[in-house]
Amino acid sequence: MSTKYVTISVKLPREIKEKLEKAGKKPGRIAKEALIRAVEEIELEEIKKSIKELQKTMEKISPERITESIREDRER
Repeated sequence: MSTKYVTISVKLPREIKEKLEKAGKKPGRIAKEALIRAVEEIELEEIKKSIKELQKTMEKISPERITESIREDRER
């Protein structure tokens, strides 16, 4: 799998850039890490949503039916 990159640009106040550079921080690296975290949070929210939908479906299935299905699978 090859990873392809794209370039984005961000405008920020000069004083912020200067403060970051003075602290030895690279604005580009900070922006990249923040965007990666944002995507991870989005993906986590999507997973949580899927789990909630699955829980609603699972609640409709009786414990007896689950037990029956497990037994059927074991017998195969």
